[in-house]
Amino acid sequence: MNLIELNNISKYFGKTKAIDRVNLTLAPSKIYGLLGRNGAGKTTLLNIITNRIYPDQGIVKIEGKNVVLNDQILRNVFYMTEKNLFHEGYSLKELLYLCKDFYPSADLSYAHTLAAKFRLNLKQKIGGLSMGYLSIFKAIMALCSNAPILILDEPVSGLDANHRELLYKEILEIYAAKAQTIIISTHLIEEIAALLEEVIIIDHGKLLLQESSEMLLQKAWIVTGEISKVRSFAKSMRVLNAKTLGQREEVLLFGLISQKDLIAGKNSGLDFAMASLQKLFIGLTENTEVNHE
Repeated sequence: MNLIELNNISKYFGKTKAIDRVNLTLAPSKIYGLLGRNGAGKTTLLNIITNRIYPDQGIVKIEGKNVVLNDQILRNVFYMTEKNLFHEGYSLKELLYLCKDFYPSADLSYAHTLAAKFRLNLKQKIGGLSMGYLSIFKAIMALCSNAPILILDEPVSGLDANHRELLYKEILEIYAAKAQTIIISTHLIEEIAALLEEVIIIDHGKLLLQESSEMLLQKAWIVTGEISKVRSFAKSMRVLNAKTLGQREEVLLFGLISQKDLIAGKNSGLDFAMASLQKLFIGLTENTEVNHE
């Protein structure tokens, strides 16, 4: 069991409140997407979870134990940061052996298999890697670590489309085999949407929502039709944004629509489509909600 609990977490940088009273519970053996705009507080929150910085208020627990100054519990967590924290003079092979020192159950044979798949020469010095191959190597270390909790902060930064697809495939395969708890923080929402079981959105340091991907997408609708009919249908719903062209309007709605209302709306000439996670994320964080009442 690797339950993660964040209780009333707040963090200031000077007078700026980067994290504002966040409460989260992350059940084990799920893939989570941590989403937010630039500066929303995602990386700060991850640094607090992994005890790299201390909260000004609140407590983080993993398996019921406070993470502060608790090396034993933090050995269950591998945090792939966006930054390079390795000395540039080390070879990739040397760094894999260092990983084994910190994570004794690390599978170096699997690391070599992944390096071959990504065409990465482990004899290279880490200081000579491109941005994309640096991301690949850090992801390889994370996946081979066998840590029960993997935190991946912008894991595909600098990767081309082929390498991104390969990495997503490996993440799914290792999750299927080992049921680790995986937290992915990324801006490439459309690409990772299919991987996620649960979505966490933070905005301006506050928790906006935490919900299963399946349920979240059942609440995201794009409705198009004559302006009067669209507005009549949407008047009691949450309208995240609206676009008008001539006598027609397209709105992004957030909320469950009953089968009865869906049929009635279609019979009145409205068109319905499920919105993508990315469109929903943009709508929820743009602060452009429309009142059609």
